Amino acid sequence: MSKKEIAFMKGNEALAEAAIRAGMNGYFGYPITPQSEIIEYLTREVPKHKFVVLQAESEVASVNMLYGAGGAGARVMTSTSSPGYSLMMEGVSYIACAEIPAVFVNVQRGGPGLGTIQPGQGDYFQAVKGGGHGDYRVIVLAPNSVQEMVDHTILAFDLADKYRNPILILSDGAIGQMMEKIELPPMREFKTTEEQREAKPWATNGRKDGRKQNVLTSLNIISEDMERKNEELQAKYKIIENNEVRLEEYNMDDADIIISAYGLSSRICKKVVDLGREEGLKVGLLRPITLWPFPKTRISALADKENVKMFMTIEMSTGQMVEDVQLAVNGRKPVYFYGRTGGIVATPEEILEQIKQKL
Repeated sequence: MSKKEIAFMKGNEALAEAAIRAGMNGYFGYPITPQSEIIEYLTREVPKHKFVVLQAESEVASVNMLYGAGGAGARVMTSTSSPGYSLMMEGVSYIACAEIPAVFVNVQRGGPGLGTIQPGQGDYFQAVKGGGHGDYRVIVLAPNSVQEMVDHTILAFDLADKYRNPILILSDGAIGQMMEKIELPPMREFKTTEEQREAKPWATNGRKDGRKQNVLTSLNIISEDMERKNEELQAKYKIIENNEVRLEEYNMDDADIIISAYGLSSRICKKVVDLGREEGLKVGLLRPITLWPFPKTRISALADKENVKMFMTIEMSTGQMVEDVQLAVNGRKPVYFYGRTGGIVATPEEILEQIKQKL
């Protein structure tokens, strides 16, 4: 095992390098701004490693390649940006029902529609509410730095295998393009798909060892079978909710004004907290790191505190995560929202002014 390395990398390229170090067997994707550096980096690195990179003819083809290769036991990943992830939704639902491990990356851009190539956070509903058809869930990790692009990628592959579930890294165009100093983890021992499959008795292998045939499908024609499958999935999701909530708190010990933000917005909001504290305002930041499972229990507990005056959610959208904060607060305290769209990032000063207006 090699030692950890210090590097200065762009977010998208750091994520790609982390996927290599996590032991990825296959990447299947299609270029789309602002995440194309991921497939470009992996393509450049292929000769040095043993993984497969395939530029598919579309996002629809990409997600179905994940289904096949992941079902055979391989560690697989795709990446895209907002409109491309929309095209993958049918396949994500199939993969979730068939319980195939797969890592998805959505480097968000502003929308709706083709929108702008500038960063946005308008894909929150799509990410955490399923996005596709049926009753399914995707674990959603929201990095706010280039270092977390690395850390969350390693974590995503491990969680995918642990729960046999799709994992989504929900980044944005700014984090994907910015460059920061990072620490890269050691390279894991590469395992071929055949070697990966040894630890995955559920995977397909052509029955080479004479074992019982494995069928990985999302098709359950008989009603009772479909209901049983849904019950099994919901039981798994409950375990995930109990064990995989991740969050960060900043200056929350005595906070009576609580800001909630994720990803790029949370970086801005740390400065808001600092500016507010300089003016004597007890501002604190709660940053969800997992958007699903959402830290609703912690937010609910904060809403019960007598000293807490208000919550404000900051997003690069017209307001989506704010609904989950409102559900967790459940009317016990005021919940406000402030957001910018079109790739415009709110400044700390304008956010602080919005807070003052609500006091």
